[in-house]
Amino acid sequence: YNLFKMKLSAVTAALVAGSAAAFTAPANSNKATTSLHETKADLQELGKKLNPIVGYWDPLGLTDAAFWGKSEEGTIGWLRQSEIKHGRVAMA
Repeated sequence: YNLFKMKLSAVTAALVAGSAAAFTAPANSNKATTSLHETKADLQELGKKLNPIVGYWDPLGLTDAAFWGKSEEGTIGWLRQSEIKHGRVAMA
C-alpha cells in the first residue's frame, strides 16, 4: 500500500509540474510585430502588392469618408476593426 501511495504521489507531482509549465510564458519569446496600413496610400500600395491584376478596389469610397468626425486614418482603423470583429462573429 505504501509503495502504491508513493507512486501515485510521484505521478501526481509530475502531472502538476507539467501542467503548470503550460501557463508560463516562454523564456525567449520573440515578439512579432504587425505593420498596420492605416492610410489610403498604404492601402493602395498593399492592394497592388497583394493582387496586381485588380489592385486597390474600394467601390463605395469608404476610405475617403470620415465616420463620426474622425480622420481618414481613424475611419480606416474603425473599418478594419469592424471587419475583424464581424468576421469572428460569422465564424462562431
